[in-house]
Amino acid sequence: QVQLVESGGGLVQPGGSLRLSCAASGFSFGRNAIGWFRQAPGKEREGFSCISSSDGTTYYADSVKGRFTISRDNTKNMVYLQMNNLKPEDTAVYSCAIGNLCITAAHAMGHLTTYDYWGQGTQVTVSS
Repeated sequence: QVQLVESGGGLVQPGGSLRLSCAASGFSFGRNAIGWFRQAPGKEREGFSCISSSDGTTYYADSVKGRFTISRDNTKNMVYLQMNNLKPEDTAVYSCAIGNLCITAAHAMGHLTTYDYWGQGTQVTVSS
């Protein structure tokens, strides 16, 4: 069974940092693109970061570019999201997902081509 479990969320002050982790099992981790998406109350789900399975190329939406960094460790079946300079607007439930490929089109940068599986998410709250 495919399973994705996120951890590392919490409460942080604006300008602070958090590192989220996603533990994956039940699939060929190294053969899938991995992405992060988030959803805030009353907002649409936003896919904002993706890392490819082939060469590890990373992609980011403009909303997080320069602040967030996605990485993966295929030997441990783990994907990480380092979040720096957090803003109140970043408050959301953050989930990791697996799919086929990372979208390379500029208008959808940071999205997966497919969202085949995803985790339950971890809450990130940015507030003073």
